[in-house]
Amino acid sequence: MLVNSSLVAACLALFALSARADVVDSSADGFTLKTTVQIQASPDAVYRRLFQIGDWWSSAHTFSGDSKNLTLEEKVGGCLCEKFANGGGARHMELISLMPGKTLVLSGGLGPLQAIGATGALSIQLAASEGGTRLQVTYAVTGHLAAGMNTLAAPVDGVLTEQFRRLQNLIEHGSPAPKQ
Repeated sequence: MLVNSSLVAACLALFALSARADVVDSSADGFTLKTTVQIQASPDAVYRRLFQIGDWWSSAHTFSGDSKNLTLEEKVGGCLCEKFANGGGARHMELISLMPGKTLVLSGGLGPLQAIGATGALSIQLAASEGGTRLQVTYAVTGHLAAGMNTLAAPVDGVLTEQFRRLQNLIEHGSPAPKQ
C-alpha cells in the first residue's frame, strides 16, 4: 500500500495544532507544564463542559477508580473533590480565581502530588480562535521529593495532556475516548 507523504505530513501538522504539550521548566524544586488544545466549540461551551469533570476525566487517574465521583464547583472556593465509598473523599484542588468563560485558576496537588506535600497552581484559559476555542492549561508545581520534582514533570504532563484531550474528544465527538 502506497502512502502519500504529503497526506501524512498534513495529518501530523493538524494533530500538532489540535493538541500540544510542553514541560516549560523543570528543576529539583518544581516544574511548569503547558498544554494547548484547539477545540471546535465556542468558549462558553468548553467552559460549561469543564465543570462536568466526571464526564471527561479518566477513571484511571482517580483514587476511587471512577471519574463519576469527581466534581468541580463553579465558584471561588469551589472544590475539585472526589467522593469515596463509606463517606470518605479527597479534596484535590480549590478554585481560587474564576472569570466565567475565560479563566479558572485552581490551587493544590493532583493525585499523588498530595502525598508528598507538593502543591501547584493550575490555570485554564479559554480564548476564541478560528474554528472554536484555544484552551491553554498551565500547571506550576513546587515541592520536595528526594529524587527531585523534575522526575515527575513528564509523567504529570502526560496525565494532564491526556485529560484535556479527553475533554476535546467529548466536545467534538461525543465521547472522551480517543477517536479511532
